[in-house]
Amino acid sequence: MTSRRKTFLHAAPGALSGLVAGYAALGVAELAAVAVRPEAGPVTAVGGAAIDRTPAAVKDWAIRNFGTNDKLILELGILTALALFAMALGVPAPRFRRTASAGVLVFGVVGALAATGRPDSTGVLDALPSVVGALVAAAVLFLLAGCLAGSGRSPQASDSASDPASDPASDSVFGSFSAVDRRRFVLGVAGVAAASTGAGYLGGRLNAADAAQAAESRATVKLPAPASAAPALPRGVDLKLPGLSPFTTPHRDFYRVDTALTVPRVDVGTWKLRIHGMGVRRPLAVDFQDLLHRRLVERDITMTCVSNEVGGSYVGTARWLGVRLAGLLEEAGVRPPSKGGPADQLVARSVDGMTLGTPVETVMDGRDALLAVGMNGEPLPFEHGFPVRMLVPGLFGYVSACKWIQDIELTTFDVYDPYWVRRDWAAKAPVKTASRIDTPKPFAHVEAGTVAVAGVAWAQHKGIDRVEVRVDGGPWQRTELAAEGPVDTWRQWSWGWRARSGTHTLEVRATDRTGYTQTDKRARTLPDGASGWHSVVVTVT
Repeated sequence: MTSRRKTFLHAAPGALSGLVAGYAALGVAELAAVAVRPEAGPVTAVGGAAIDRTPAAVKDWAIRNFGTNDKLILELGILTALALFAMALGVPAPRFRRTASAGVLVFGVVGALAATGRPDSTGVLDALPSVVGALVAAAVLFLLAGCLAGSGRSPQASDSASDPASDPASDSVFGSFSAVDRRRFVLGVAGVAAASTGAGYLGGRLNAADAAQAAESRATVKLPAPASAAPALPRGVDLKLPGLSPFTTPHRDFYRVDTALTVPRVDVGTWKLRIHGMGVRRPLAVDFQDLLHRRLVERDITMTCVSNEVGGSYVGTARWLGVRLAGLLEEAGVRPPSKGGPADQLVARSVDGMTLGTPVETVMDGRDALLAVGMNGEPLPFEHGFPVRMLVPGLFGYVSACKWIQDIELTTFDVYDPYWVRRDWAAKAPVKTASRIDTPKPFAHVEAGTVAVAGVAWAQHKGIDRVEVRVDGGPWQRTELAAEGPVDTWRQWSWGWRARSGTHTLEVRATDRTGYTQTDKRARTLPDGASGWHSVVVTVT
């Protein structure tokens, strides 16, 4: 037997014991989290802490490359690191039982610190799942290592006593252990794995029951008819061309970008919103039913994420139902800075601890800034902020679109930096005028002749005046614009291209109602949104 093979065979049982101990930690922690809250589980807590401490450029890279799968990739990375660490502790465990078992407690320390250090932490109880899981894992590793350490023969003795070629038992992972030790170890591993699976399953089911209760509360919500319905969309606002994004984005296609590893499932019966802070003369506390009994307005609004690259998909339009935020602020006695109010920043806080900062002047300048309760005719989906989210037309989402909102504090930009501003994003972020080619797709092959080139352009709260396309750096050609919807929505456009054989580059640019034409200067999303012309390369045959 080769030296490398012998090393592997001697190390494998210990590594397996460490892996099983780590598995036990996760299963027991999942069950313990039921007594606290799902977000206190170690994987979720460590993942959230990792997101909080990841540089903005790395976050942007992850969103750009993995899209909505970025959280799944992070969780898989955490589980992989946990497995490798557990196996590394398990290898020396048969010889150093106490030291290796104590090392497992590092799991608990890391998880506990991550859970209690999160912005949404409820206190020391959040450390409980990680601590309990680590203690159980340390005990499991100590017991399994005892089975391996109890052998009557050491690996060294086995190697010196006989020729491996003449000892069939030495060619297995249990070659140096007695039959009794092997049986105890295998039964121990099987028993711990089964118990851990049961604990994790039970914890998952109990957490799912809480989620089901929240889902049931959402199912009971009956949205009233709006006091101010959305203006009827003009005929021709949606060109309905193949490959062109529809004017209204369905729930399933609407982008989701946030830091929540576990989507908050808020019971509508317990939800409350507090409005307080500088310049608030009459602090407010409203519940969901209170919102529904207020004057509801319905509006078509396009939202854009600051992580949207040139030509990206993190933009969409929905029909929102909600209460005007400016009205609530006025009821609380708030005045905008232009009228002598002391606060120039509104800080919105989510149930998961996220903070977003919005200019008070913008919220109160007459635009349809909403506390939304409905999306496309239904209560908000959980992924998009149920029961209530905030949105302000014309601002990127990270400074305006707080999901699962529960608190609004009036303050100043000088006094407080919200979550993303502390991570190098701009404090104020109006949406940039932009356009996108939806069809033909990049690297598409089309036949020579008239080819439909179409896409969307947006300049929320300003409106789109014209969209132009050019081929291979030639003269700009004006496109046909779809009928114009509300000023806070995107606008479709199309152009009939007389395509000739060869490989060609199509570019698009938009001009908004203020006369501004989007720049060709390329900028990345950090710190205040991408810029540049979207282009696609097409082969004509």
